[in-house]
Amino acid sequence: MATANVRDVAALANVSVGTVSNVLNHSKPVSPDTERRVLDAIDKLGFVRNDAARQLRMGRSRTVGFMVLDVANPFFTDVARGAEDTLAPLGRPLLLGNSGDARGRELAYLDLFEEQRVAGLLITPVGQVHSRLIRLRERGSPVVLVDRHDNGRSFSSVSVDDRRGGELAAAHLLDLGRTRVAFLGGPASILQVEQRARGAADAVRTRAGRATLRVLEQETMNAEGGRAGAERLLALPAAERPDAIFAANDLMALGVLQALTFAGVRVPDDIALIGYDDIFYAATAAVPLSSVRQPAREMGRAAADLLLHEIDAPTPPTEYRHVTFSPELVVRDSTAGRPTP
Repeated sequence: MATANVRDVAALANVSVGTVSNVLNHSKPVSPDTERRVLDAIDKLGFVRNDAARQLRMGRSRTVGFMVLDVANPFFTDVARGAEDTLAPLGRPLLLGNSGDARGRELAYLDLFEEQRVAGLLITPVGQVHSRLIRLRERGSPVVLVDRHDNGRSFSSVSVDDRRGGELAAAHLLDLGRTRVAFLGGPASILQVEQRARGAADAVRTRAGRATLRVLEQETMNAEGGRAGAERLLALPAAERPDAIFAANDLMALGVLQALTFAGVRVPDDIALIGYDDIFYAATAAVPLSSVRQPAREMGRAAADLLLHEIDAPTPPTEYRHVTFSPELVVRDSTAGRPTP
């Protein structure tokens, strides 16, 4: 059965297509009798307006695109919720894309967002996509970087001081008397990972003792990557095995915790463990995880505010705004500290 269109509604209601449009869009007043006939025709035909097509004919969708590194990571889910808190009341739906830390998928989603003529894009980039983002903006879709500071000052951005966060995590472990710290991260090409590792190195360097830092790179920043990384560390000779592990995010930390538990390693007695993000599952783990908290939902709201400012501006901005949040150390059982509520 063919899908009913506006012309079918107009014919059944015995009105013009323009009158149907006026009823749907409330653009011009119509008489109560005419409005009732149009609405009855819509109901009888099962007509559903193609709002996406209407918006594209106008030259721009109301939809905002959001590309995250890993939709399975609750941190990015919370950031998206924060953005939605701001966008939904304004009638701007959020179209979520998951790059999965994969360059190819990232480029495919950028193609999709460009084809959909999104009103704007929030993105945590995987690779070097600067030129693609510039092209998107030149075609009328502003871009805001999320969880990433724009060193080139080409885009507005919302981020956390990840270097400070890495320093907080490592300093906490060193203050507990741990001397062999391992940083377990993902690809070094991800700026957040690189900054967190730098912060950990800062903490070790400022203590003129015998503390050491070993940096391990994993292909994936999830629980599987954490388990694999922990197994690599446990395979080291006893004298080289770390007595503390700093995982680049909480999903990895949970994988580390699982691997250590299976191997009979006690946390925190044998190895202290700290993660990053402070997702919900950190506090509910079998051994509650210490973590470095990022204000995910607030970050999403701030990013959406920056994007709306650029969408609504009559001309493209000449200067871009940058919001940087401060990380917060949250101490729980996995580092033998006093649990934080």
